[in-house]
Amino acid sequence: MLNAQRQPAPCPPSERHDWTVPEVEALLNQAFNDLLFRAHQVHQEHFDPNSIQLSTLLNIKSGGCPEDCAYCPQSVRYETGVANEPLLDVDTVLDAARKAKHAGATRFCMGAAWRAPKDRDIDQVAELIEAVKGLGLETCVTLGMLKPQQASQLKQAGLDYYNHNLDTSPEYYGQVISTRTYEDRLNTLDAVRNAGINVCCGGIVGLGEGVSDRAGLLCTLANMPVQPESVPINQLVRVEGTPLEREAPVDCFDVVRVIAAARIMMPKTCIRLSAGRKELGEAGQALAYFAGANSIFYGEQLLTTPNPLVDEDRQLFDKLGITPHTAPAHG
Repeated sequence: MLNAQRQPAPCPPSERHDWTVPEVEALLNQAFNDLLFRAHQVHQEHFDPNSIQLSTLLNIKSGGCPEDCAYCPQSVRYETGVANEPLLDVDTVLDAARKAKHAGATRFCMGAAWRAPKDRDIDQVAELIEAVKGLGLETCVTLGMLKPQQASQLKQAGLDYYNHNLDTSPEYYGQVISTRTYEDRLNTLDAVRNAGINVCCGGIVGLGEGVSDRAGLLCTLANMPVQPESVPINQLVRVEGTPLEREAPVDCFDVVRVIAAARIMMPKTCIRLSAGRKELGEAGQALAYFAGANSIFYGEQLLTTPNPLVDEDRQLFDKLGITPHTAPAHG
């Protein structure tokens, strides 16, 4: 994968919206030390490299999703042992949010396994957003595809961020999902942006995609008229029963390369080290933080997959001299 000769950095570390796939492929293929050095320089210019934002994710409605995303254990099409559960009530969500805040999280994210929520679903989620905001936490939800009026209602409820990942490049997307189009996802992101909600949008490394697909995903994100405020980079967690359960494990260094390129291309964006972080180990996570990751999902469970324990994260932060944010801060 590495070039035989050392390649010069292809662009200055300023925000751009005209990236090309060949240009980003060259960036991803740089010698590892050169890529990390460049990414860390950009990171130093825009963030405190020894500070990290902590988000906690709660599955507020699990299972029963009609989509066929090949990586997702919540699809009704796959036998993964995930139960189809109704939306959690306000008291249950508030209890989880209080515990997250006590543990140090500044943003509380809520995920529901819907293809596209109904208006009555939005009414219920709006109540949850208002309740969590009342605790002094930033709020984020991921609910599937949204209509413009639904996005506006969530904004009125006080929503800070909406997560809707693109997963991979436009060219590779059809190999992973067939039940909604790439354009569907982009339309939801437009509705979110137009409603004045911060955009949280990223992808997954390890779906069987190539370097050009990783470059294509990063180009799509960076070339948006307004770059996402948050970009989660996920490593595929292979779940038994999904079509990708036997996909070859992704190399740790490939994940770090994507994070480094994302930092260079989106210098003001918060890059979140997301699903699959447990598999990276301490050394891999340390490299990711050096490369520009400055946010994580915090807590031992994501939607349906395991995450490092809170104590493990705290111990690693102590080793690295990293301090969690103590108050909500957009980005």
